[in-house]
Amino acid sequence: MPNTDVICVGGGRGVYRLSRTRGTKTGLKCHPDPDKDTDRMQGPGCGSLTRTASPQPPLERTPAPPARQWIHINQPTTNKPVSRVRRHIVTNHVAGQFSVMCYNVLCSKLATRQQYGYCPPWALEWEYRKKGIMVEIRKFEADIIALQEVETDAFHNFFMPELKKIGYDGIFSPKSRAKHMQEKEKKHVDGCAIFFKTSKFTLLKEHLIEFNQLAMANHDGSEDMLNRVMPKDNIGLAALLQTKAGAWPDSSPKPDKSVEKQNVLVSTAHIHWDPEFCDVKLIQTIMLMTEVRKIVQSMNAGEEAGGRRPHHRSQDAAGGVHLLLCGDLNSLPESGVLEFLTSGQVSMDHQDFKGRGYKNSLHKLTVMGKNHSHSSNSNLYTHSFRLRPAYTSAIMPYTNYTYDFKGIIDYIFHGTDTMITLAALGPIQLDWFKNNKVVGCPHPHVPSDHFPLVVQLELRPYSMGSMLGSSSAPGHSQQQPPQHGGAHPPHFHGNIAPLNAGPHGLPKNNGSMHR
Repeated sequence: MPNTDVICVGGGRGVYRLSRTRGTKTGLKCHPDPDKDTDRMQGPGCGSLTRTASPQPPLERTPAPPARQWIHINQPTTNKPVSRVRRHIVTNHVAGQFSVMCYNVLCSKLATRQQYGYCPPWALEWEYRKKGIMVEIRKFEADIIALQEVETDAFHNFFMPELKKIGYDGIFSPKSRAKHMQEKEKKHVDGCAIFFKTSKFTLLKEHLIEFNQLAMANHDGSEDMLNRVMPKDNIGLAALLQTKAGAWPDSSPKPDKSVEKQNVLVSTAHIHWDPEFCDVKLIQTIMLMTEVRKIVQSMNAGEEAGGRRPHHRSQDAAGGVHLLLCGDLNSLPESGVLEFLTSGQVSMDHQDFKGRGYKNSLHKLTVMGKNHSHSSNSNLYTHSFRLRPAYTSAIMPYTNYTYDFKGIIDYIFHGTDTMITLAALGPIQLDWFKNNKVVGCPHPHVPSDHFPLVVQLELRPYSMGSMLGSSSAPGHSQQQPPQHGGAHPPHFHGNIAPLNAGPHGLPKNNGSMHR
């Protein structure tokens, strides 16, 4: 009887025990079976094969992570003296408050053992994870919720019915591929969703932004636009909301009727994932901001055509519309995508374009230089919205946490002129990951590989002429104060708990970009 060895092969999917005859040559390959929780090992001299469970502690032995702590950013300005605005002093500042959540929920077709072998298979099942996701949503009950990777069936048969029970309405669109599928296949296509509390907001209009259609319409003969950008069917989704009386806290003076109904444009997107396509990420983001500008211009043109005076036009392109941008941008803070969004411009020769032939096609898509006009001396793609991230890396060092990748790729941006961040939800404490040897998410206690971002914002209204005694005076268009920690919790309204800052921090990024 030949001697045998037992070889243990470790990897992201677990530990394999292989019995083989001594002296035989090995050329072993592991073939995961996507339909079963098994693997087949093939190769010369391959004997019996079993796989032990992934090195993840059983649920009953792993304590739930401690509650994430709220971090102070700014104190509310309601009922406090504020700075001069065009020689007028406002001593009772009317301001709205609302909360925002951004959350990639990890759609079921991507929650596989091949991708997340460190997670027990039962904890990857949608029937299990959806309960944990809804717990996260209901824990905070944010006034506006932007979700990514929502499957069509899950939106219609889970998210929409469950959230309607607690006072939400919402919109949804799947990725562009769904248009070419039959119904039974279409229900598994994921997309983006936006929900809002009907007690605080009314939906005026919704907009779908299809990046592949924009690439097709503006390719101008660019093979790179056709071969790299057009095949990616990521989407953006925008909801034009209008505030109701419920958006203004009881502690504020009641807003004048001319300012009670503020327009808030909420946009979300799920940008392409592959790090090798950083050019596609940047172009999709340029497309997104170009379409947002068109939405704002169309809305203001419609108000003027209808004989209505639009809200005060600010100096940026928002034109009296409060902007929120929430999404999984699949881009790190040092990327061209973030440079474009935060600074309002990016060089046409930015390294993320990879030197490819996009210039002519992007000429058709957007405009360059100051005031959105083309200049032969300009070498920039611009947008004139003034945006600021509600989160910083000091608050949330990681938004996506897997075995292979840990980094910031999810964001909430708001306009700097009329919104400030009051508070932001901090991360899961580092000690929980270390002490329980949690190498990545999802996990039985963490239903997605992304963490939900939640912020509390203050909204400063446009059109404050009736309060200031001048119809031309803007409503508090000063810049947002520098972000800093607060010693006392702001006066929250709704389901946001008082703030209680706690320790945070996570290990360094050690892998490749999430899908």
